[in-house]
Amino acid sequence: MNAPKHIYTLLKKDLLLELRQQYTFYGVLLYIASTVFVLYLSLQQPDSNIWNGLFWIIQLFICVNAVAKSFLQESRGRMLYFYSVAGPVQFIIAKLIYNAIIMLLMSLVSLLLFNIMLGSPVIRFGQFVAIVCLGSVSLSLVFTMLAAIAAKAQQQASLMAIMGFPVIIPQLLLLMRVSKAGLGEAFKGEALSDMMWLLGGLDILVILMAIILFPFLWKD
Repeated sequence: MNAPKHIYTLLKKDLLLELRQQYTFYGVLLYIASTVFVLYLSLQQPDSNIWNGLFWIIQLFICVNAVAKSFLQESRGRMLYFYSVAGPVQFIIAKLIYNAIIMLLMSLVSLLLFNIMLGSPVIRFGQFVAIVCLGSVSLSLVFTMLAAIAAKAQQQASLMAIMGFPVIIPQLLLLMRVSKAGLGEAFKGEALSDMMWLLGGLDILVILMAIILFPFLWKD
C-alpha cells in the first residue's frame, strides 16, 4: 500500500477502537460536563475575560486527557505489528489527524456547554468558532508529539506534564489573545491577521518536527 492508504488504515483503526471502547470517550465528556457544571455553581455567569480564560484552560486539560490515551493504548506487541506494515511518518501523521479530530469534537462540546451553563459573551460567533477549531487542533498537535516522546520513556502522564506546560503556555496565551476578537475586541491594523498566521505557522512547525523526529523514536 502507498503512504495515503497506510495513513487511512491507521486512522480507521484508531476510530474503530474509539467506537468500541466508548468508556474513554464518555469519560472525557463526563470530565467536561462536570467541570463546566462546577464553574456554573461557583461563578454563575462570569465576565467575558474570565469566561475566555477558563475556556482555554479547560481545553488544555481536556487535551492532556484525550491525547495521552492515544499512545497508552498501543501495546508493545501492537507496535511491533505496526513496524511491519507501516512507516514512522505514516504512523505519526495518522495519530496527529486522529487526535485533532477528537480534540476538535471535544472543544465544540465544551463551547456548547459553556454557552448553555455560563452564558455566551461571544459577539462574533462564527469567528470565535473558527478560532476554537484552529486552537483545538494546535493543542492536539503539540501534545501528540509530546505523548509520542513520553510513551517511549514509559512515563507518559508525568513526562507529558513536565514537557508540555512550558511549551504550551505561550501558545495558550496567544489563543486567549486571538479569541478576544470573537468577544468583540478590536485589533489595530493587521494584528489579528498576524497572530493567526503565527498560530498557523506554529502548527506547521510542530507537524514538521513530528515528521522529522518521530522516526528516531520509532527505531527504539
